[in-house]
Amino acid sequence: QIPETPIMTEASDPNENRPLDDIVEKRLTFEKRVLPYDHVREADIFWEKRIWRVIDIREKMNLPFAYPEMPFFSILMDAAVNGDITVYSTEDDKFSAALPADEVATMGATADTVITFDPETYEEQIQVVRNELNPEDVNRFRVKEVWFFDEQTSTMQVRVLGIAPMIDVKDENGNFRYEKPMFWVYYPESREILARHKV
Repeated sequence: QIPETPIMTEASDPNENRPLDDIVEKRLTFEKRVLPYDHVREADIFWEKRIWRVIDIREKMNLPFAYPEMPFFSILMDAAVNGDITVYSTEDDKFSAALPADEVATMGATADTVITFDPETYEEQIQVVRNELNPEDVNRFRVKEVWFFDEQTSTMQVRVLGIAPMIDVKDENGNFRYEKPMFWVYYPESREILARHKV
């Protein structure tokens, strides 16, 4: 007699009977709601200034961005590849040209040509090896901010407009040449997704 194979349905979770690796099941982060921005009238903006800041996650105060279970770069990359957020080209920082998800998935990957030998025939074989971008190699993020003074509330406020992961560009010998942004993420659109992660 053939034993019956259990049928997996959408409701059955393979991790359902797994022990809980914590005191309680923490759901507050995943169910967190993002507060909407306060409404600001154009007439109330007395003064504003745009700032491009760089966050280096190797500095001690920025180490939460390098959270080992889910680095900040992985959150942005996964959301972009899955189509949860739209990312934009770095030809300018005005979010003018959206990038398709398949193009984002191949960003940062390099292809190397490797010569191998067949152990039986000793013939040379040329193989193309694809090297995926390691999230730990992304150590800096460029942030575009607007600081402004609101006359209505008499307060200085800041709005983050965009975040761009920075990658190193190296020459053929592996020497550092310069760094460049990979893509721009429009921050107001990504707030809902970022709020669901511990980083």
